[in-house]
Amino acid sequence: MSDNGPTSTTKFYKILITIFVLGFSFYNFLIYNQEAPTEVYLSEDAIKGQQLFQNKNCISCHQLYGLGGYLGPDLTNIVSKRGDIYVKAMLNSGIASMPKFNFSDDESNSILQFLKAVDHTGIYPNLNSTSNIYGWVNIEYKNKNKIKNYKENSSIRYSSDSER
Repeated sequence: MSDNGPTSTTKFYKILITIFVLGFSFYNFLIYNQEAPTEVYLSEDAIKGQQLFQNKNCISCHQLYGLGGYLGPDLTNIVSKRGDIYVKAMLNSGIASMPKFNFSDDESNSILQFLKAVDHTGIYPNLNSTSNIYGWVNIEYKNKNKIKNYKENSSIRYSSDSER
């Protein structure tokens, strides 16, 4: 029984750390060198609504797919749950801690179109989602026919962020 001393243990840990670093690097290469598996379809109005949503910093209080602030409700499926009239009324009147924004009719319609586009994409919370080996999540759509019609009626299509 021979003991190689601390040098053999040190070599073992160096080799182990090297394997982990190489594995992590390879995994990151696979993840970050591929395009997202889905395409994003937005009408021009929805794109304007998305810009307003971002410019007014709505995400600081509200969530989309559970991501964002916690002061206001999640807006992922607000249109299908409450309807167009309710959403437009909330945009202009505000309640409790939501400020009154006084959006013009065009701005309200644009934000509504953006929220409709988000509403068409899926369900939150999406308890039946799956993910592939690269980490992309496959979401459950509310109605695939609605998605198909929405895609066909959209005026602008982006297949990746590089085209924006």
